[in-house]
Amino acid sequence: MKLILRRIRYLGFLFPLSLIAQPVPSTVLETYIREGLANNLALRQESLEINRVTESLNQAKSLFYPRVAFNPTYSLAAGGRRLEFPVGDLLNPAYKTLNQLTGSDRFPTNIENVNQLLAPNNFHDTKISVNYALFNTDIQYNYLIQKELVSAQEARKRVVENELRYNIATAYYQYLQTLDAIQIFENSHKVLQELTRLNEKLVSNNVATREVVTSARYEISKVDQQLAVAEKNRETARAYFNFLLNRDLTAAIEIDSSLVKILPESKENLTDLQQTALHGRQELAQLGGSLRAAQTAVRLNEANAKIPNVYIGGNTGFQGFGYSFQNQAYVVAQLGLQWDLFRGYEKRSKIQQAKIQTNALQTRLAEVQRQIQLQVLQAYYDLDAATQSLAATQSGMLNADQTFRVIDSKYRNGQALLIEFLRYQNDRLTAQFQHSVARMDVLVKRAALDRAVAVQ
Repeated sequence: MKLILRRIRYLGFLFPLSLIAQPVPSTVLETYIREGLANNLALRQESLEINRVTESLNQAKSLFYPRVAFNPTYSLAAGGRRLEFPVGDLLNPAYKTLNQLTGSDRFPTNIENVNQLLAPNNFHDTKISVNYALFNTDIQYNYLIQKELVSAQEARKRVVENELRYNIATAYYQYLQTLDAIQIFENSHKVLQELTRLNEKLVSNNVATREVVTSARYEISKVDQQLAVAEKNRETARAYFNFLLNRDLTAAIEIDSSLVKILPESKENLTDLQQTALHGRQELAQLGGSLRAAQTAVRLNEANAKIPNVYIGGNTGFQGFGYSFQNQAYVVAQLGLQWDLFRGYEKRSKIQQAKIQTNALQTRLAEVQRQIQLQVLQAYYDLDAATQSLAATQSGMLNADQTFRVIDSKYRNGQALLIEFLRYQNDRLTAQFQHSVARMDVLVKRAALDRAVAVQ
């Protein structure tokens, strides 16, 4: 009897009596968060995406340098159109007459007629080409656009990091809650086992009939069922937590006992939290980068409509029939300008399209700012409601424990029925479980507020 009473009193003080709004910083949890930030697969994908966008920036930067290319070609031809000109038939008789008149052989008389393929045969052009853009609006503004896109992608990674912090924290709290539930059910199971032994003694002494034993055993079977579900939830929570950290799904999780120590409610100002979120949320930085890229695209299209592109270049190498390289060297220098004077109003349409994109991003930025303010407000009042709920469950757990101790004393003295004992024992079990859930819910709601405010 005394053992039962001691267990019941012990169960009544399993949970601390306090109101919470902000958990004690957990070094264990922070260590797990850092591990998740280092190993999480989704975050690795974001890092790879940053690397991809950075390479696009490097490609845009490379366009500022000269382009040098080695371009040898060699041509063989047969058939096709020919160039025929009877130059020999025209000049040979005339030169022969001149030689007779002058009495010399100064003029050739064996000139052949021209019969040449238009497609060159056995012809090579071995050259090095150099091209450099002196002024090109596409190159300049494309580089600025890619630079803003890199900034936006880096902000996107920080958004994922903030979300991952929240997911790891909540997964850890959920795992702790499953351990709490298992402990509650195991303690309830021990109380019912003591009750069964007590009832068996009462039956053996002819003080009670057999149904008190079977009823107690039935209650044990119900608790065993709840315990099995709680153990299943523990393994599921463990697997999800390890999944976020990219570890073996069955790896052990260190328990931080400091999380049961609770601080008083912190009086944080809602307006200050909203302003902090507007300055710290990386979703706004991501949209800001995209907006600046769109504004640069507007300037790009406006410059294309008004400013020509200027470039210089040149070729040097060898050109001729056969690879003799004798008397085949040549050099060509070029200065070019490209200016599209009219393209069917295409440029005007591109400018308008870029402005529409900019306006859309500005509207989206304003919408996200309002959404962030709403998210902070909801998280703030969710935490407040969870704190008040915890206070209520704390009071309910103490009242249920006190009521159960009274019924327990009456039952041992034969002044209460078994059905009353079981009813208040179940009420006490429910109150303990509700208090455990409410306590972890406050931790989760605090993590949600930190996510909304972007607390690192």
